[in-house]
Amino acid sequence: MIEDDPIKNDNRKYNFVDSGFYFRAEFPVICEWIIDGSKIIDLGCGDGSLMKYLSERKKIEIEGIDVSETGVEICKKNNLKAFVGEIDKQETYKKYSNNQFDYAICNVTIQMVMYPDVLVREMKRIAKNLIISFPNFAYFGNRLDLLFNGCMPKPMLHSYEWYNTGHIHQLSLFDFEKYCREEAFLKITRKYHLGCFRFFANISSPNFFSKETIYLCCDKKYEV
Repeated sequence: MIEDDPIKNDNRKYNFVDSGFYFRAEFPVICEWIIDGSKIIDLGCGDGSLMKYLSERKKIEIEGIDVSETGVEICKKNNLKAFVGEIDKQETYKKYSNNQFDYAICNVTIQMVMYPDVLVREMKRIAKNLIISFPNFAYFGNRLDLLFNGCMPKPMLHSYEWYNTGHIHQLSLFDFEKYCREEAFLKITRKYHLGCFRFFANISSPNFFSKETIYLCCDKKYEV
């Protein structure tokens, strides 16, 4: 991203520079979960890096939505279908019918929207499966940072400060799983933990060791 104001380090601006696609550790995991022939929507698609990654490895139909005009421009320049829209606003989804997609993906973005409940509700409506990932605020590095320094934990801010980060709804794994059970009525079918201690996180105490987690969910009414 690039900034066009005096704040040199600010990830609320959502301005993308066309310097090539990026790779994230979630991409291979998400790709493994996707079935060939699926119809997918990527919510918070940015410059289309995940869409391109999936398209090159799976036989899929995919499109994206992002609030960033520069990100959507880069998508279109690379023949990726994308639209400008706010993914946490219900009106963004008016053109989509129920279960229109096989998968709705929201990769490390749910913590950056104003209304995450609206986002999840619309994902659940338009797609049969939801793939959601986010940084785990309960990660032990954050706990230690807060305990010893008494400030907003740095491991979760990724070099930003509390006042210029787009992370406005920090949450833990326990928070998300409780939300799925009690509010969203989602069944978690698969999950995978990332970070330096992912081995321990994928065996035990994920809310302590996992730095980021990816969930595959579906509506509980489809539960077998």
